[in-house]
Parts: sequence; C-alpha cells; structure tokens
Amino acid sequence: MRLTAALSILPELYCAIQVALFPTFRDVWLNPILIFDVFRVFMTHVWVKFADPTNEGGRVVKEGLITPHATGIVLDLGAGHGHTVDFLDRQQVTTYIALEPNGDMHTLLRQRAAAAGYLESDGSLIVLSCSAENIQMILERIGRGTHPVDTIVSVLTMCTIPSPQRTMRRLVRDVLKSGGEFLYYEHVLSPRSDVAWWQKFWAPLWSLFFDGCRMDRPSHLLVEEMRDIDIDGKETSMWREGRSWGKLGESEENLWWHQAGRFVKR
Repeated sequence: MRLTAALSILPELYCAIQVALFPTFRDVWLNPILIFDVFRVFMTHVWVKFADPTNEGGRVVKEGLITPHATGIVLDLGAGHGHTVDFLDRQQVTTYIALEPNGDMHTLLRQRAAAAGYLESDGSLIVLSCSAENIQMILERIGRGTHPVDTIVSVLTMCTIPSPQRTMRRLVRDVLKSGGEFLYYEHVLSPRSDVAWWQKFWAPLWSLFFDGCRMDRPSHLLVEEMRDIDIDGKETSMWREGRSWGKLGESEENLWWHQAGRFVKR
C-alpha cells in the first residue's frame, strides 16, 4: 500500500479538529457537564461539516440500493441528519423511523424529513433517541406488534454499534418482518492485508474522534454470516437471499473501503 494512501487519514483528522475543536470547547465552557460526553459533542460539530459531502459521495450507490428496495415502514439506524429520506420513494414508504441517539442532530433530522413529507404530527415520522441495542424500547416506541418493520437501513452506522453482530442479529430477528429487507452501505475492513493492517493501526485513533466509529470492522461479513435457530431447532442462515457489492470506481487502497448489500429475511 502506498504511504500516501496509508496516511490519508491525517488530513481528514486535521479537518475534523479544525472544524469542531473550538465549538466543542465553547459548548463545554457554557455547560461544563458536557465534559463527560465531549466526544459526542465533538462529533455533532464534525457532522455539520461532513454530513452533506459524505451523503453526496455515496449518492449513486444509495440511489440503486435504497430507492427501489425500501418499502413500507423503514427503520433507519444512526439516522444522523436524516439524509436517508433523500432516497426514499414517498409512494412506497409509509413511515420513516429515524433512530439517532445523538439528540443534537434531531433538529436537522426533523427538518429534512419534513421536506420529504414525513411528519410526527401524522405518524409518518418517528424519531427514536435510543441506541440500536435497545430492542425493547424500539419495539415499544414503534408500537405495531411483533416484527413491525418492512425495511431496515444502515448507512455508515454498523461501524459504531457496540457488539454489532449480536445487535444486528436481534434487530433482524425481532424487528424485521419475514420477507423484509435489510439494506446497508458501510465502510468495512478491506480484503487486502496491507490495507487492513493500516485500518487496524488507525482504528483506535479514528474511533476516539469519531464517536466510536471503527474503520476496521468487517460489517458486510457480519451481515452475511447472520444465523438463527429454525423451527426444527437447526441453526440456519437468517436470509432467504442476499448479495453485497462494492462502490464503483473506488480505489482498493482506500482506508474507507465500502460495501453495499441487500438481504431478504426468511
């Protein structure tokens, strides 16, 4: 792997610090209790700058992944500022459930959802402040019985979830309907050993500044390998069908190597 590619993380970190450091210090000065959640505050300011260009960078992939396949009740994991609504077909998606633990992002999230026609006042928008691991709270807030969701969408989110394999398995098992679709677009661990080495090297530093984001997580493999116990007591794949693919034109030396996937639950 070329050294320039291996060190490409440094300009990204510099930009993030330049954008977010002073606003974070200001917020903590005005409200000292935020010192105990300082990296969440930092990420809030980073995402104001990074969200739109990050969304545009994945637009082509998401147009082919989300727009034709997201239907019915959609649960968006780590919704951020709600950019997923840009790719939802309002005629096909009746309810947008935005799960975003960082409440500082909810104002922009609601604004973007409203512009796309999703409103809390008519029940077409539900904003959840809990984490993805809190399955019971998700079910209670949705309030539509068992397996209430037709589509789960994860965009650059599985990298931040603690115990991702267990959490995603439970979400698919308990929240997603049979025949429902799990759609993801994630940066993942590279299959190239040299790139993966650098991803693992930088992961602790990147995770510190970017609210737990792990650049060395094989999220695509965790999804593909999800298994459950069937009615005969045998362990089997949770998927009836599914496939994953890469981002067209992306360099193999990219530290943020992307994969998209569409998987249908049994």
